[in-house]
Amino acid sequence: MILKGGFSKPPFLFLHSMSISNTKRNIVLGILFFLPVAFLLMLYPAKHNYKPLDIVNKKVSDLECFYSDLSDSIQLKGHITVLGFLGKSPLSKSIAASNLKELVYDKFKGFKKFQIIIVVPEGTEAEIEELKREVNTYEDLRFWHYAYGTEGEIKKLYNALKSKRNLMPDLSNDNVFIIDKDLSQRGRIDGRDEKEVETNKPKFSVYSYNTIEVSEIKNMMSDDMRILFTEYRQKRKGKFDDSNTRRGNDLKQANE
Repeated sequence: MILKGGFSKPPFLFLHSMSISNTKRNIVLGILFFLPVAFLLMLYPAKHNYKPLDIVNKKVSDLECFYSDLSDSIQLKGHITVLGFLGKSPLSKSIAASNLKELVYDKFKGFKKFQIIIVVPEGTEAEIEELKREVNTYEDLRFWHYAYGTEGEIKKLYNALKSKRNLMPDLSNDNVFIIDKDLSQRGRIDGRDEKEVETNKPKFSVYSYNTIEVSEIKNMMSDDMRILFTEYRQKRKGKFDDSNTRRGNDLKQANE
């Protein structure tokens, strides 16, 4: 190789410089490849330490005395259920039903064992058929069920839930509840977000979710549903600490 001034660069120096260049390139490529991998490995342990959705009540009744719009039986046990109460005039609650369908059902209908159950009094079958036509919009609602019961049965079911709001005289409530596969009601013992904790806002508990408040359903409830599905997914993989002690502590804190 001829250098400036007429001098020749020895072949071994030329090869040596090429070797250094290749080494630098390989180092850069290695860093670019392994850096994201290292970052993911650092995050991986955190998946096992996330805070599960609190158990706020372990005494939820099942639906033995209710009949369904389906031919087969309907039950809470063994399912992740969003439970709602539309009362004696379900058509008047069409906004709540539409919000629930668009913001919850459409988002989670692909998850295993997910269902929405709407409890209504006997005698509302005709209104429910009209509500179905209004809410369905030609979509698959096979995981959305209506459960019919007497006034006494509906009150008994609602009274078994933990709630800050009473059931209305028409047996309705705008709030819905999350029930897990073991008939435990899920929510938040401390419902504050990080900013509210930092500013020392007073603690408050979340036992249910208002279907009229779109932001509450889109943000808080959607996050809580994802956390619960993550818990069950980790349980299937044997990666979830489902200790009775943690559950007992949750209930103790909820009752304080």
